Amino acid sequence: MKDELIGFSPAMRHAIGAAVDVASAPTTVLLTGETGSGKEVLARFIHQMSARASLPVSVLSGTSLDLEQVETALKHGGTVVLDEIAAIPMDTQGRLLTMLEGAHASRVIATSHRDLRELVERGQLRSDLYYRLDVYPIVLPPLRERREDIGALADVLLARIATSLGRAPVKLTGEAMGLLESQRWPGNVRELANVLERASIRARGPIIEATDLGLVTRPTDTSSFPAYLPLDLVQLERIAIAEALRRTNGNRTHAARLLNIGLRTLRQKLNAPSISSQDAVAPLEAMSAVAP
Repeated sequence: MKDELIGFSPAMRHAIGAAVDVASAPTTVLLTGETGSGKEVLARFIHQMSARASLPVSVLSGTSLDLEQVETALKHGGTVVLDEIAAIPMDTQGRLLTMLEGAHASRVIATSHRDLRELVERGQLRSDLYYRLDVYPIVLPPLRERREDIGALADVLLARIATSLGRAPVKLTGEAMGLLESQRWPGNVRELANVLERASIRARGPIIEATDLGLVTRPTDTSSFPAYLPLDLVQLERIAIAEALRRTNGNRTHAARLLNIGLRTLRQKLNAPSISSQDAVAPLEAMSAVAP
């Protein structure tokens, strides 16, 4: 489960850090984030990081909540995940609140992809239930705000997909990875997994090409691009390497994939004589100087 929590991006590192902090406490946790952003994964991670890891974790859907199941789950001493609490009918919310305020042995984690404060204001969610659950809130960022994680996520997902399909693992070309990183991903990690599974089936060999993804290249706005480049190829290469390392938090393996070069080639370039920090900044300043 832990390997699914890829956290190179600051927003995801913050969410994982908050989960680690609260895991050892019995505190009620409220996880919010878009559909497919990994709320249940993080809930299970919190359970596994806690002293309750050997006890059951029960995931109960708010769309078809069975209060008898809730009552039973609250007694087993493990973790009860109330998934999508915004879907719980109003006539059930009061009875659920009574259960949660009574003595129980289990830890409670609630999730929602909706703005719960707005629902309270609309009268669609009881305010007392909301405040009973909103003890330790954690917000999961959407995938479009954590593009630094896409490469590592793709590796984990492709390995799992290969196992489920009974095939050898496949790899993404640099062009394919760039196409993945250019998408908006409204379905988040769940959508990414679906795209990669389809591409794994389409691929004719051990490599997934950009065309196997079935995605449309998003148009790029080039109106502000200068008429000429005040840079030479060496400077451009150094800037590209620096940016790839920045986006991967210094992970050379992932940076090499972004650059579509081998790890050995990247190491050779990094070990080559480098320019001074002032010289490294100068090309960027020159580029911005000619931009309208």
